Amino acid sequence: MKVSYEGIGQWAATFACSQTAEGQMVKVSGSGVVSGCAAGDSFCGQVLSVGRDGIACAVALGGMVTAGYTGTAPAVGWSGLSANGQGGVQADAAGRTYLVVDVDESGGTVTFAL
Repeated sequence: MKVSYEGIGQWAATFACSQTAEGQMVKVSGSGVVSGCAAGDSFCGQVLSVGRDGIACAVALGGMVTAGYTGTAPAVGWSGLSANGQGGVQADAAGRTYLVVDVDESGGTVTFAL
């Protein structure tokens, strides 16, 4: 049986945005505004959906999320993560610590609690 963590404990808020995509890790870049992250940036959450006009998006700020990762696979347990500059995350010993519950090395994804 495959375990699913999709949406567990998730809560979200709506922000103004531009050039963001569903699943992308973002940071607060202004008052009520989020934008994509550069490599090594701390992130506030993951875009859940983008409005048809592309100027507003719902961002998961807490709960379980699954994101793509690049580089070395993050370790399960309490691990440092930061943005990878491509919409996903990367293992980063100096990054903020998150509880990583699943790493899919073949799929290049990591599931963790925001």
